[in-house]
Amino acid sequence: MTAEKLPGEEKTVSEPVTDPEASPKAGVEREDAQADPVLTPAVGEEATPIALRKGMWSEGAGDTSGYSRIVRATDWPAPSEPPFGSWYDQVHARLATLVADPYTKVVLDRGELTFHIPREKLSEAMQALRDDALLRFEFCASVSGVNYPDDVGAELHVAYHLQSMTHNRRLRVETSCPDADPHVPSVVAIYPAADWHERETWDMFGIIFDGHPHLTRILMPDDWVGHPQRKDYPLGGIPIEYKGTTVPPVEARRSYR
Repeated sequence: MTAEKLPGEEKTVSEPVTDPEASPKAGVEREDAQADPVLTPAVGEEATPIALRKGMWSEGAGDTSGYSRIVRATDWPAPSEPPFGSWYDQVHARLATLVADPYTKVVLDRGELTFHIPREKLSEAMQALRDDALLRFEFCASVSGVNYPDDVGAELHVAYHLQSMTHNRRLRVETSCPDADPHVPSVVAIYPAADWHERETWDMFGIIFDGHPHLTRILMPDDWVGHPQRKDYPLGGIPIEYKGTTVPPVEARRSYR
């Protein structure tokens, strides 16, 4: 009599099960799950994607979900051209009047307008967005970072969500900087509420906000090495002890592929 294998033990079935009626019991992983020899994206082959994601999650540890056949190409939203409709055209034209060449591109996607502004123009543009009577975006709700390793020369992005209380409007502003020169002007002097948001973005992504009054870590210890939300940061970080049991980092665990 063969003892049943425990969850996580090495699989012994090397050939896929072809019987459609053969299905695992509830809560039991199929032993016949086989890795695909060739992974081909279903869409976006002609476009340059931001990233190519395989399985249920992105690349990293081995795919333990059983969805290794899924391949998704994440593409950049296409740049938009005016007229955009609604109040978008007015705001777009007004900022272009106040700041010379403020846009690298403008994106209207899923009802959200995003101004992509070069970092050299960021302070001037944000000042105009706040102070001009026709714009009047008085509130900066959040500052957050994104890491796109494949966006050569602009690997680090910063996104700002602005709100106009006067006109009841919301606007998204985005700027970028290269990994080799991770500097972006601070907007704390314009939007004081951005103080801790910029500190968190520095802490997690390593983006340096020039002119920030006190740019220090806010979530990680002061002596922490690295920035945990960067894509090149090791998954799992450090080994974890829990009630006497050591759990290794994710990248050190056994792959199910």
